Order: sequence, then structure tokens, then C-alpha cells
Amino acid sequence: MLYLGKSSKNIHKQCGSIMTMKNKTVTIKTSEYDAIVFDLDGVVTDTAGVHAAAWKQIFDGVLKEQAKKTGAEFVPFDKKDDYLKYVDGKPRYKGVKDFLKSRDIQLDYGDPSDPPDKQTICGLGNRKNLAFQERLKEEGVVVFGSTVKLIENARSCGLKIGIISSSKNCEPVLERAGLLDLFEVKVDGVDAAEMGLRGKPHPDVFLSAVDQLGVASQRTVVVEDAISGVRAGSRGDFGLVIGVDRTGIENELLDKGADVVVQDLEQVRIEDDTPESWLPSAIQSFDDIMNTLNEKKAAIFLDYDGTLTPIVERPEDADMADDMREVIQSLSERCTVAVVSGRDRVDVEKRVGLKNLFFAGSHGFDIKGPDGFEKIHEEGEHFIEVLDEVERDLVQELKDINGAQVERKKFSVATHYRRVDDENVDRVKETVDEMLVKYDSLKKSGGKKVIEIQPAIDWHKGKAVRWLLDALDLKNENVVPIYIGDDLTDENAFREIKTDGIGILVAEKKKKSDAHYVLGDTDAVRAFLKKLSTVI
Repeated sequence: MLYLGKSSKNIHKQCGSIMTMKNKTVTIKTSEYDAIVFDLDGVVTDTAGVHAAAWKQIFDGVLKEQAKKTGAEFVPFDKKDDYLKYVDGKPRYKGVKDFLKSRDIQLDYGDPSDPPDKQTICGLGNRKNLAFQERLKEEGVVVFGSTVKLIENARSCGLKIGIISSSKNCEPVLERAGLLDLFEVKVDGVDAAEMGLRGKPHPDVFLSAVDQLGVASQRTVVVEDAISGVRAGSRGDFGLVIGVDRTGIENELLDKGADVVVQDLEQVRIEDDTPESWLPSAIQSFDDIMNTLNEKKAAIFLDYDGTLTPIVERPEDADMADDMREVIQSLSERCTVAVVSGRDRVDVEKRVGLKNLFFAGSHGFDIKGPDGFEKIHEEGEHFIEVLDEVERDLVQELKDINGAQVERKKFSVATHYRRVDDENVDRVKETVDEMLVKYDSLKKSGGKKVIEIQPAIDWHKGKAVRWLLDALDLKNENVVPIYIGDDLTDENAFREIKTDGIGILVAEKKKKSDAHYVLGDTDAVRAFLKKLSTVI
């Protein structure tokens, strides 16, 4: 069995064949995820073959006519290679355009209202739709039973379920198969056209489904069989992207962003491990924490925004209070203390204003400490110029949106929308997504009213914490790491030390987390650290 949490993203790039899932099981834990969004064709229903046959019927007619005109050899549409490469998972008219372009055939785009016999891109697309509907009536809908079983198990464990499709036939297909009631949210080709959503490989349809489900993309699993769909899932900052390989394209799915590839969804299981009660208070459980330390040394790792300072409207206004600084100074005289922040190291180091601490800035890409201690992630240096371009483009695109703020850090670009009016928030998010489409080498991560674009490298706060423990010779049975943070990016650190450390979440409201304890706000953090500094 293979468990893939959110910290497992891109592991296939390091471990190669470990992602070949022929005899393994992928486990989705309810403590990690709130929802699963499925693609329709090839994942829930076996209609991909019907689509491919309909495409072949239409395109072969066009190709024969073209060969007759030019005297060139007739090369028919390939129901596997051409289908997967040019049309699978894409909106209908884009599929027509991309395939014709591959054969150097130019047609007017036309209009979606074009009749099926009109020789335009839209006309051919409409002709294909009629062919698909006719074949569907003749052949019916084949359903993957393993997918239905997985959906039923997920629903019984409290996960929310959505379905997306580029096809405008999604609803009639589900109705014909008797599956429509399985899904809480549907976003298909009809919905995308009405809402002005871009098709795959843009993540718009997935993100729309997530918004309607009322969950975060980072806590959502995407299940896709199309290369374009996997790319969309990867670009949407989803917690886990599962590729389903029924046609022998495993390597392509992995290369385009799938975290794991299975041959069938019978290899995926749901584990309901959500705790029944909320996390215990770190202050009320102080004696339990001291028992865990049990005369061992503590190594303290602290997030900055939302942990050492309250969240504020403008990031430049997040100044640390003097009484918090005094507590950290006292604590650092007794044990190793590091501040791990999404901010630039130089910025957070200046704001804390203490010299005997370690600072990991830019989510751990830039680390520095006393006596010349330093680590800069070498791969990150290669992205500086690209991030410069992203910053310029975002500033230009968002300049007329009141309240939008682009914050450049050395190894990332953060776009803040806390002060943006509700009607313009989607525009900010769409602009960031367009940057990701333009720059395949980058990824995004979310936070509290902020979207961050970073190098697509398997490095985060959790890995920075583990690296510091190793570098400072603190990774041993006599040291207990304690990490305190409030945001989604801190969950990586909670997971990293879950078995050998203590994770403390800063949160006023109940939410799922891999932390062991909770503190309500920054005042509670200060009280906890002050108490800790008197006994260690």
C-alpha cells in the first residue's frame, strides 16, 4: 500500500518506478482531503472510445477530401495517438482546431451556431457532437464499477464529490448511466461556456467545482485520465492529482503533473482517519507536552505572519510586538530557535531583530544563522530571472485592481488580495493562473488571502525544518522539534515532524490539520512560549 499525502507531490521525479502502481494501493485520508473531483470520460464512464470513434468519423471525412484536393496521401485519424494528443479532454472546438493544425489544414473558426454541414471549425465540432450522440444511443454508456465504488466509499466517509467534463454531453451521459445523483457539483462544457471558463489545460473548470463545493484546492484530489486534464490539475494547486492510465500513457501523465498513476481506481482506497474532536489546547495540555520532552532538548521552529504577529491588511505592516520579541530572546538563550517564513529572509530577520536565531526565508529556500551559517537552495537561483518577469507582468496586469498587491520575494512572487473587492477577487486569481500557464517551471501555493508563485521544486517549509535539524546535528532521539504555524504552508512542517515532534496550529476556528495541539491566537503563542522558556 502507498499513502500519498500532500507532501508527496513530484516524488516520481525522484523515485522513478515507485509511481508504477500495478500492484499497489493509493490511500486517500480524510484528515488530508475534503473533496475529490473526477473527470467524466475515461474515469467514471467508458465513453472515451465513443468520443474517439466519433472524432475519427468526422476527421477522416475531412482528411479524405483534403487528400483528394492536394493529391497527398490520405493518413487517417488515429483513434489512440491523435485522439490523446490533440482532442482528449479539450473543449470540442479547440480539439478540432488543434488536430487540423497538426495536419496543416486551415478552416475559418465560424460560430458555435454553425450547422453541422458547414465546413468551419465550429461546424465540424457540431457535426462531431451529432455523431457522438448517435453512437451513444446505439452503444449505450459503459460505467467503471470500481470508480462508482470509490465514489460511494468517499461519500460515506464525508468527502465531497464533484465531476467535471469538457463535453457538453456530461449531464445526459450521467442521466443515461443513472449516476447524476452521485455528484454534489457538476461543471461541464455547457457550464464552462455560460461562465466563460477556459478549457483544459487551464484549471478553471476544476477550480469552479472546488469553489462550488466550498473547499480549498489544496485539500482536494483530482482524478484524470487525459494529459490536458492532468496539466490542469497540476496548475490548480490541488493537493493530489491521480492519473488513470487505461491507454499506456503513464509516463506522459507523470511528466505533465500527475502525482501518481494507477491503471484502475480499484487501486485507490479511502481511509477515514479524521479525529472526532478538535485539537487539544497546547496551554491546557502543557504537562503532556513536557512529558513528551521528558528531559530532552527542544528545537523551536516558528512561522512569522499569523503566529508571531497577527494577520494584517498590508504585509509591510506586520511588525512584531516587543513583548513577543522578549519571549523569543529568552527562549533562544535556552534552546535552538528558528523562524521559518514565506517572507524573504532579510525581511523577516529585520522584523524579528534578534541575532542569535536561525532564519529560513522564502519557505526555506534561503536559510541563515549565527556564525556564518547559511544555505541557499541552488536550484532556486535559476528561477530569479523568470520570477522577475512574472513580477513585472503581474504588476502590469493588476495595476487597475484596487487593493491588489504584488510582493516580490527573492524566490517567489506573492499576490495579496485581502483588500480587493469581492467582485474582483476572481480576476486576480485568473491573472495568476495565466502566469502559471505561461511559465511551466513555476507552481502556486495558497495562504490567507494570498497566492504565491514559486519554483516548481520539491522544497517547502517541512523540508527546510528537516534540513536544519540535520545541519545543526539535532536529528536524534534526544531532540524534540516543536513547530508552531497557522497557514496551509505550515502543514508541510506539521507532517514532516508528525512522528518525532510536536506540531502546534494557531487557529481560532476548527479545521483539519496534521498538528498535535492548537493555540487560539498570537497572544496564546506568546503565553505558551513564555511558559516554555521557564521550564526548558
